[in-house]
Amino acid sequence: MTLKPLKILVTACGCPGASTLIRMLRQNGEREVEIVGVDMDHEAIGRFLADRFYTVPAASADDYIERMLEVVRRESPDVLFPESSFEVPVLARHREEFEALGTRVVVSSPESIDLANNKYLMYEALRQETDLPLPAYRWPKSLDEFIAAAHELGYPEKAVCFKPHVAKGSRGFRIMDASISRRDLLMNYKPNSRYMSLDEFVTIFRDEPDFPDFIVMEFLTGGEVTTDSICLNGEELVTTVKTVEQARWGVIVRGELIRRPDLIEQTREILRVIPLSYCVNLQFIGDRLIEINPRVSSFIYQDDFIAPYVAVKLALGEIGPDEVRAYRERIAYGRRMVRYMDQVFYGGEAVGRS
Repeated sequence: MTLKPLKILVTACGCPGASTLIRMLRQNGEREVEIVGVDMDHEAIGRFLADRFYTVPAASADDYIERMLEVVRRESPDVLFPESSFEVPVLARHREEFEALGTRVVVSSPESIDLANNKYLMYEALRQETDLPLPAYRWPKSLDEFIAAAHELGYPEKAVCFKPHVAKGSRGFRIMDASISRRDLLMNYKPNSRYMSLDEFVTIFRDEPDFPDFIVMEFLTGGEVTTDSICLNGEELVTTVKTVEQARWGVIVRGELIRRPDLIEQTREILRVIPLSYCVNLQFIGDRLIEINPRVSSFIYQDDFIAPYVAVKLALGEIGPDEVRAYRERIAYGRRMVRYMDQVFYGGEAVGRS
């Protein structure tokens, strides 16, 4: 049976995984896919790869939704596929407006997204509902409580870390390690080092009138591994597990598909408590959860398993849960990925051209 062509609106088409996602959606092997890209940056890489491109405001802007609705009215895409963590909760809250125009939005419920994005509430829900191993954590309400929490978790003998309750990527994340000298940080670490001391933290917030919502945690060591799932209303359907052997700017650049049935079982239990849908990424250090990303992530793609395309078909009702589960048998363990940098060139006029 020949499937009808699809038009997919991809947001944040300048993000690190956008070029691969656009290419793989087109290389689905079943049908023609037309890509409409949107991004804040008028020179986002997706501009040069999509069939059509539009600039949109930041998801935090008052006119973001109206601009996105304007693009949807003009293009009439079958699917709206968000890539940015900033856009996912906003689009989820306005999903009915887009779907009233005939465009399916591939997002979870707003409630599940908010729970997944708030690290403290996420851990509290999992602590109350499961027996999963979780890192030790605290929510200090003041600078004095922050200092006490750091010491309770072993500082300065042990490194501890902190991050905002709600943050994207590595924004606001730091490791407090008293064993690293300031000289060593200056001479041997890049300027974007994540390390600092408790004294430096105190200096920053000592005179601030409001203390931010941080979660202070034990600093986990070991290899980073992520699970990438397709799920539906909290039911895990298919999950791949990949190593994060090297990362740059918080983005994986080298990894491999591995067998970790223990992490797949953890993922199922986590999704039972936080009922997400479609593409979901969970990050672990060793066997402990550190973050949930309720959006598409960097998959290790295969010719016969293009997870975002499978999620699109699930969202459109073209396939059901059993057909998605069948992809478990296709996972190519040992398959590797290497991310690289590329360029595009456009515009300009040669000097002396006649």
